[in-house]
Amino acid sequence: MSITELFGSELDVINVGLTMFEEDLKAQGAKVTTLDWAPPGGGDPAVIAALDALEAPEVAARIEAANAEAVQRIITAQPMLVGFGRALDVVPGMTPTTILHAGPPITWERMSGPMKGAVLGAIVFEGLAADLEEAETVAASGQITFSPCHEHDCVGSMAGVTSASMYMHIVRNETHGNVAFTNLSEQLAKILRMGANDESVLARLYWMRDVLGPMLKEALEIGGPVDLRLLLAQALHMGDEAHNRNIAGTVLLLQALAPSLIQTSFTTEQKKEVFEFIACSDYFSGPTWMATAKAALDASHGIEGSTIVTTMARNGVEFGIRVSGFPGNHWFTGPAQKVVGPMFAGYKPEDSGLDIGDSAITETYGFGGFAMAAAPAIVALVGGTVEEAVSYTKEMAEITTAENPNVTIPSLGFQGLPTGIDVRKVVATGILPIINTAIAHKDAGIGMIGAGITHPPAEAFAKAITALADKLA
Repeated sequence: MSITELFGSELDVINVGLTMFEEDLKAQGAKVTTLDWAPPGGGDPAVIAALDALEAPEVAARIEAANAEAVQRIITAQPMLVGFGRALDVVPGMTPTTILHAGPPITWERMSGPMKGAVLGAIVFEGLAADLEEAETVAASGQITFSPCHEHDCVGSMAGVTSASMYMHIVRNETHGNVAFTNLSEQLAKILRMGANDESVLARLYWMRDVLGPMLKEALEIGGPVDLRLLLAQALHMGDEAHNRNIAGTVLLLQALAPSLIQTSFTTEQKKEVFEFIACSDYFSGPTWMATAKAALDASHGIEGSTIVTTMARNGVEFGIRVSGFPGNHWFTGPAQKVVGPMFAGYKPEDSGLDIGDSAITETYGFGGFAMAAAPAIVALVGGTVEEAVSYTKEMAEITTAENPNVTIPSLGFQGLPTGIDVRKVVATGILPIINTAIAHKDAGIGMIGAGITHPPAEAFAKAITALADKLA
């Protein structure tokens, strides 16, 4: 066929990449199919060279063996809720003047508004300052040791601020022996972890320290360990994704704890307060699933040669990942991103703080945003459509290594959770992990103002792939 004949006939065009070409061709009446494609590593020569180096047969074989071990450790982990206790008593490295925070390391001066608000509230809560004004002086004085939750076997929602007197979940991975911790849910939108810090917030924290935490501790001593992986699997079968939708999970956790809570030595009025507190919000079990994921993923960290992501966390300024093949606390970071989704009445997108929190440990394991196909009702909170929720889960299979047969999604034929984010696949495909999350106001003292969807910065994965190539190839 000659060129003149070709362009005189009906065209059926395959467009690779930019959608603007599709729009122009359709405007001229052409039939167009667009292939969603982008060059590996965003076209960065250094990143492409790193990918090529890791594809060398002998290197790739070492990586595949290491990744198989890492993913097996995640899948076989059996996190059990074995107790509750004060952070000072149970968290490694905790001191009376230590405040843990979400995300990679950050100094007081660089903290975002929500994190600063939470820190100030925690300082007053611990009696280290008489009021918020004095707390600001204390925070800037060098008297407080700031450290990431993840570097103390912990995770923390949103600002993640954890201080010595706060009660913690104690979750033991019975398969591998490691222990993970997280603090208790404050439930409501105006809470410390969202940056709020007024008298009502502090009063709730005092009650949690004096009543809720000790009662939960005593209940676990009476009832014994709770199998969290089993409850998580049940919650996903009942319509949760276990990050921002926790209706079923909270009911299941309460069902496990209630008989022992009733038997504790606390007064009837105090027991009534605890049950009413749990009933006031569906989020009570949210932190529990975070510690579940942390216990599994920490067991897979530090495997030589592995390219599996074991941590995704953000502090409101930076987003950080840790990779199994880099033992210890080696962070790869990029700028924290905006969260896009519905806002509470009276707030606008420009009121939003940037992405914050350790709760992306849920997506790192494979639930949360990765399991939105299990929870179509989540779109009412974070936006989008049911079809998009299902597509997110399917897309995450392209950047993960395996399916978790122990935690499955009924609507996808009981497919296992997409498990084991591989840095190589993220960089090669350009597909970034999906995260659903709450939105905190950018300023201290206000709290939650919405929820939505976000992604990590590609920069963090680009740094990781080049470091992996330097180390392994």
